Amino acid sequence: MTEDFNSLWQSLALLLRSHPWHGIPVGEDAPKMLNTYIETVPSDTVKYEIDKKSGFLKVDRPQKYSSICPTLYGFIPQTYCSKHIAELCAERTGRDYVIGDDDPLDICVLTEKVISHGDIIVRAIPIGGFRMIDGGQADDKIIAVMHGDGLYSQWNNIEDCPRAFIDRLKHYFLTYKDLPGTDDRACEITHVYGREEAMEVIRRARLDYSERFGHLEEMMARVLEDS
Repeated sequence: MTEDFNSLWQSLALLLRSHPWHGIPVGEDAPKMLNTYIETVPSDTVKYEIDKKSGFLKVDRPQKYSSICPTLYGFIPQTYCSKHIAELCAERTGRDYVIGDDDPLDICVLTEKVISHGDIIVRAIPIGGFRMIDGGQADDKIIAVMHGDGLYSQWNNIEDCPRAFIDRLKHYFLTYKDLPGTDDRACEITHVYGREEAMEVIRRARLDYSERFGHLEEMMARVLEDS
């Protein structure tokens, strides 16, 4: 049955477009190296986001202000931010009210190359991240470098990044939801963490995914068994 199921799964992958969240493998070397799905690039004046049901990119919102994300931005496939991510955030911050945001884990990928559009897969190596809380929800941002990049692949940990770059990236995430004329801030970055903590966040997000969506392959196996 296992061989039949694997054959069916491989055949479907050849015939149909994989869902970027569920159908793209995170990679055998995860969390040290990951497949990432890129939604938005720095030149975009519109914020794109995956439609969770269809797997296609959709327009989330126009970028109303001049602030743009200075990196490739997307998510790590087959991750989910729920109970285990919230527990880790609570452990590190003491905020026991925090919950997961029920989204895949976000990632920023650094590269010196100009990539003109999203809807692509990029191999990336995590070097750190931001522990962000958005409206009471854990909303971590993993920071990674593109595998094989001529410039940024020299950065192995968040400490290798210039402070000015980290401040610029923090400023984007702290202000991209702010409304002009108000002092209310929706987002807070409580910690900037390094490579080891980033890998722990990824492991927790994969565990959340397994508990929430691990039944998908079992469902496919039952369909094959009944056919």
